[in-house]
Amino acid sequence: MATKKAPAKKTAAPMAAKTSAAPAKKTTSIKKMTKSELVKLLAEKMELSSKQTAAFFDLLATTAIQETKKNGEFTIPSLGKLVKAQRAARIGRNPQTGEAIKIKAKTAVKFRVAKAAKDLIAPTK
Repeated sequence: MATKKAPAKKTAAPMAAKTSAAPAKKTTSIKKMTKSELVKLLAEKMELSSKQTAAFFDLLATTAIQETKKNGEFTIPSLGKLVKAQRAARIGRNPQTGEAIKIKAKTAVKFRVAKAAKDLIAPTK
């Protein structure tokens, strides 16, 4: 003889956020350009093959990495500069326990956007 299972307990649905406190954000789907789309766009604009354009991007990335590693910075004209920076050792906090922890010194890579690019992308008011 089969026994019946007890029905699953229903949990209360979470309360909706107050609508009067803050206006709802518009959800827009922003489509980011992929590497293949960028290669295709540049190939069409420059009348080159996709292989040549992809090889250019690979060479640019390789050169930027080598030069930043060797000299500490690499400039991409009109766009910005890759810079190698030293971060000092410091005391941080474990977010779960609040315990103080030591963070070692390390080398980081930063990208500094050129002023011309910054002004075109986000002009000051």
